[in-house]
Amino acid sequence: MTAGAELGSRRRVFIGGEWVEPSGAEPIAVVNPATEETIATVPGCGAAEVERAVAAAREAFEGWSRTPREERARALAAIAAGLEERADELTALIAQELGMPLKLSRLIQVGLGINHFASMPGLIEQVAWEEEVGNSRVLREPIGVVGAITPWNYPLNQIGAKVAAALGAGCTVVLKPSEVVPLNAFALAEVIEAAGLPPGVFNLLSGTGPVVGEAIAGHPGVDMVSFTGSTRAGRRVSELAAATVKPVAMELGGKSPNVILDDAELERAVPDGVAKCFLNSGQTCSALTRMLVPRQRLAEAEEIARAAAESFVPGDPFDPSTTLGPLVSATQRDRVRGYIETGIAEGARLLTGGAEPPDGLERGYFVRPTVFSEVEPEMTIAQEEIFGPVLAIQPYEGEDDAVRIANDTPYGLAGGVWSGDRERAIAVAKRLRGGQIEINGGAFNPLAPFGGFGQSGHGRENGRFGLEELLQVKSLQL
Repeated sequence: MTAGAELGSRRRVFIGGEWVEPSGAEPIAVVNPATEETIATVPGCGAAEVERAVAAAREAFEGWSRTPREERARALAAIAAGLEERADELTALIAQELGMPLKLSRLIQVGLGINHFASMPGLIEQVAWEEEVGNSRVLREPIGVVGAITPWNYPLNQIGAKVAAALGAGCTVVLKPSEVVPLNAFALAEVIEAAGLPPGVFNLLSGTGPVVGEAIAGHPGVDMVSFTGSTRAGRRVSELAAATVKPVAMELGGKSPNVILDDAELERAVPDGVAKCFLNSGQTCSALTRMLVPRQRLAEAEEIARAAAESFVPGDPFDPSTTLGPLVSATQRDRVRGYIETGIAEGARLLTGGAEPPDGLERGYFVRPTVFSEVEPEMTIAQEEIFGPVLAIQPYEGEDDAVRIANDTPYGLAGGVWSGDRERAIAVAKRLRGGQIEINGGAFNPLAPFGGFGQSGHGRENGRFGLEELLQVKSLQL
């Protein structure tokens, strides 16, 4: 498949084990962000489809929740195997609809998505489904119908994190993927259909957040909402869910600090930090977008960061030389360019990049890899999530000042600490308000809990922790 390949448009959604044609909403165009061409359409669902999907999920819940865990595990393993069989297809699909370079799309987008399903059979065995506490037997039971609302930046990964955990827990699911990058979700639905899950256990609705997402969040037949997206949208989901007092797990925005201490090896720490900021063209909620460096080492860090940023090659995701794809949409591109202009206007020092399109890439939603320095904590680009390849370098005066600056945002999703002394780095990491902190570039662990503090949300996904998020506790007094 090539970047210009035509993809099959979808006319039906998956409800109650059947492919159903929606009853009226206009189709939604799926655009290749590298070419600005429409590559497919998907249905726009409405309230009628939400009602039907929730009813199907409720009807299926009793049987699925009582299905032996071994059978649920076999079903999840079959889904993982089915995704693996279609891994090349999914890689090309996501590269087209999202714009991540092909090699990274296979490793991250598809690889992590498969891993959620493949790891779940083992994780099911780690849960204490029953335990004795004094004269009580404590049970863990599935929470019910889960409304899963997922984002566009890591589509199959985020879908997998929610759906695999829900199915493993014994819940049934109504999934609304992002309408911007929805095609991979339809491929997953086909794999689930082929795996032979009972009708209604998994349901797929495509459509917009204000229509389908809000209907799911507020529906009295949905027992829990699992949402990943912007903080603004998360507030709305919480508001709608509150009407029926349903729990909400949400992973929202971030403005994550990368604290480079005075004894760190800058030649390792700074390029790693730039790469962690620019991954997926900066469209990563946990991206390390603020690099904190000691004032006395600022000039050295700036030179290394400039060179690292300028080594990124924007371009066609299907070109092997490309290391930075486009942003997902024109709206996102314009938003990021606006933040770059704001950074300049507020007095941050532009080291490299800028708001102009990269040379030779006037078509497509591309943004130059950009680095600012002398970014003060109160500046817009230090406080607000940009969601693009824009790094803010913030100088500090001593360790306590670094911790103060690092914690000086409403967010608390992720962070990093670099030091020549690992124990010192860990001690500083313990002072940071964030859900996951890298130590000296520690690798992402898909089995560790993922989630945030503050306005980055609440609840945890991934591994056993994500599975337990979808269980509720019952006590039998004996």
